[in-house]
Amino acid sequence: QVQLVESGGGLVQAGDSLRLSCAASGRTFSNYIVGWFRQSPGKEREFVTAISRSGVSRRYADSVKGRFTVSRDNAKNTVYVQMNSLKPEDTAVYYCAAAYRPQVASFSGSYSYQETTSYDYWGQGTQVTVSS
Repeated sequence: QVQLVESGGGLVQAGDSLRLSCAASGRTFSNYIVGWFRQSPGKEREFVTAISRSGVSRRYADSVKGRFTVSRDNAKNTVYVQMNSLKPEDTAVYYCAAAYRPQVASFSGSYSYQETTSYDYWGQGTQVTVSS
């Protein structure tokens, strides 16, 4: 089992940057795929980015591609999302999620990293608000 705690959210202006962190408990963090999702009022939770166990595979939603970068430091049990050129439409609660998948090395196969149902554990979320 793993517990996830997000941090780094806040109120920024359009064009600014933020870095979100997802800190995980447990000793085998390298066995977990990690995804980030976001949810704004009245909308469904949507996929943002995902990173494979070693970081060799990274995937992004089209809406954030080129602006967001996901990374991980397994020695620190932490996954990061660097968010640049933020837009008002990025405003949402951002959640990190983890899936225990030691047999999945990358996203080149059929693993549905963009589906909420593919993840076993979720953090409480951190609010990101981007003003125009």
